Amino acid sequence: MKNEPRTLLAMLCDRDNLTYRRFDERFTRTGTRLFDHSPNTPTCGETQFRRWTGGKLLGLPGPETCQILEAMWPGYTAEQLFGPPPADDPKAPAFDLEERVQMTAREAHDGADATAAASISDNTIDELRDQVVSLARRYHNLSAATAYETADQLRREIERQRDRTQVPIQQQTLMILNGQTAALLAVAAFDLGYLPSARTLARTAAVYGESTRFTPLQAYADGTLAYIAYHSGEPSEALTKAQRALSLVGLGNVAQRRLHAIAARAYAHLGDVASARRAMQTSEEAGPDRRDDLHDAVGGEFGFPGERLAMSNSTSALLMGDAEQAEAEASRALALLGERAQEEQSIDVRAGAAADLAHARLLSDNVDGAADALALVWEVPPDQRSTGIVMRTARIGRHLARPHFHGAQLPKELREQIEEFTRVSPPYRLGPSVALLAIDS
Repeated sequence: MKNEPRTLLAMLCDRDNLTYRRFDERFTRTGTRLFDHSPNTPTCGETQFRRWTGGKLLGLPGPETCQILEAMWPGYTAEQLFGPPPADDPKAPAFDLEERVQMTAREAHDGADATAAASISDNTIDELRDQVVSLARRYHNLSAATAYETADQLRREIERQRDRTQVPIQQQTLMILNGQTAALLAVAAFDLGYLPSARTLARTAAVYGESTRFTPLQAYADGTLAYIAYHSGEPSEALTKAQRALSLVGLGNVAQRRLHAIAARAYAHLGDVASARRAMQTSEEAGPDRRDDLHDAVGGEFGFPGERLAMSNSTSALLMGDAEQAEAEASRALALLGERAQEEQSIDVRAGAAADLAHARLLSDNVDGAADALALVWEVPPDQRSTGIVMRTARIGRHLARPHFHGAQLPKELREQIEEFTRVSPPYRLGPSVALLAIDS
């Protein structure tokens, strides 16, 4: 009769049919993924493995080793793994099972592809492409920190696969995927308030777009550089970047719409109202039906749906002092968003449009209406309070601080709510960039 396992780790190894050799392969692979090929990545000898599974270890191994084991069996802590197995041998919880299935799929896929030397399987590239598309389309439901971590892990894996192939078409495809990942990293860094790093990552994406002649990626990256520039107090630089992107060929309607909206905001920051209005009008025009392989085929964070366009134009109208148009565009953004399924609604767009609506109402001295609109902003979880939302609420706070509102109770309460809302947001909690304070309304 087989001896009962002395530790939960031993029980899980039995359950997963992990001999020492198989355990060592998974342990090494997980450590390499976590610590990016560091020469100090922990290893596990067979004698050590026997001590771990035999319950002969006093205390716990080093923190890096514990981190690897916890990544191999998500849902369990190192203390649980080296402790006795549960008496009733419960089934793995749903979270653990999901993680195990995903890990098994990755390991099986890596094993099947391990024999390639000068090339990699096209299925590997298809899997990476699917992961980039999935991240782009899920971005609106993720915190910026989670999106950043996910994108960075994906970037590392794409780089690893690039090192394994010498086939030109595979290199080209992986460079494009790497550029898309860099673009998502730039957006996440911006949302977290790290504007200098966001700029560097956007430039990286632009280089990949230029090197591969994939102009939609180059245009998206230039558009990102443009809005980073005007949020950093450089509206002329923002306009230059937007105009350069608009000169590129091979862009679809969505890309053009996004770039014209960004240009409109840059013009508004520069005080060129006539040009801002022309750019806003152009962004709303349908034009011929053109698509591209990034803004349309991938979509998600690379897209620019009607509600995002309306929100952007409401902000431009605010910068021009046009409260009526700002309120109309912000209301339209919220209405368009409400037509989508709940899981497809962007928290960032809802809060941004609500903040713009509140600001527009304040310009008309409608403080009660502003308070109603801000109710949607207060709902945003702390970890999803991105730079764009924080800057919009900061502008409202500065408006409420004007002498016109001194002594009034509701403006005072709203200012206090804005201060608290901002204080726990990632751009300030994680170390705000000075650039966040550069733009005034």
